[in-house]
Parts: sequence; structure tokens; C-alpha cells
Amino acid sequence: MQAGFGWVRRVAHLLGRGDLAGAQVRRRLRRLVGRMRAEAARAEARGEPDLAEGLRHFVKVTGSYEPGLFACYDVADLPRTNNDLEHLFGSHRYHERRASGRKAASPGLVVRGAVRLVAGLATRLAAAQGADLAPPDLEAWRRLRQDLQRRRQARAAQRRFRADPKAYLAQLERNLLQSTMPA
Repeated sequence: MQAGFGWVRRVAHLLGRGDLAGAQVRRRLRRLVGRMRAEAARAEARGEPDLAEGLRHFVKVTGSYEPGLFACYDVADLPRTNNDLEHLFGSHRYHERRASGRKAASPGLVVRGAVRLVAGLATRLAAAQGADLAPPDLEAWRRLRQDLQRRRQARAAQRRFRADPKAYLAQLERNLLQSTMPA
């Protein structure tokens, strides 16, 4: 058990370093994970199947996290831990509830979260200038707006259905029949 936690502590120490770039942390973590894989094989040969199984599981799970694990080292102010990320989300919910007077988070956050959350977090980091508000890629901005509009319409349809399911389904049926009838 102590040997396994020793390996985990080494990984935690490496991931906790703030003085390295993402590529450096990735290289060092890969070397460390390679050593853990080799230690798992040695532990299996020594007759320590629990340690070997634990190390192999840790290596497997670490590999599944690797694609998104290192961005926080290259992007300033990007949270490194789940706790830091939860703090950001909680802070956003708190400020939104205070501003709106609602007890719960705004339902609009579900539909427009990709925009509202980023905008809310960005405004707390620094004051935005007029030039910062112009989208750098107009096509991407238009696609995002279309996606947000589709999500808003889907939420509105859900609300109408919950309010009066029979009337909603009857209207859908009328629309369907009208679109299939010859002109």
C-alpha cells in the first residue's frame, strides 16, 4: 500500500508544479508512468498482485485523462484542479443569483452557458475594452449564435409540451398533415 501511494505522491508532486510548461510536464509524466508500468510488472513477478493491479489501473486512468490534462500549464489563470474549477462555477452561480434575485441558478445558463459562463468569468478577470468584444472569427460567431438559437427553441418546445401536452401534440400533428398534403 505504501509503495503504491509513493508512486501516486510522485505524480501529484509533478502535476502540482507551476514552474514547468505543459510539454515538459507531459514528458515527465510519460516517463513516470512508464516507470510505474515497469514496476507493476516487477510487482507481479514478486507476487504482489494488489500493487501490480493498482499501478496498472492508475496508469490506465491517467492515460485516459492525458488529452486534456496539460492545458492548464500553458494557459494563464486556467484552474488546475477540480476544486478550483468548481470554485469558478460556484462563484458564477452566486453572482448570477445575487444579480437576478433568484434562489436557484438561472435556467438560461443551461441554454446559453457556453457564452454566459465565459463572459462572466472574463469580466471578473479584467475590464473589457470595445475592441475585445468584436468576434475574431465572424463565421464561428454566427455558428455559435445558430446553435444557441436552436437550443433556445428546443427549451421553449419542452416548456410548451409540459404546459399542455395534448395541445402541443395536436399542433405537431396539424403541422405534419399540412406539410404532407398536396397543394
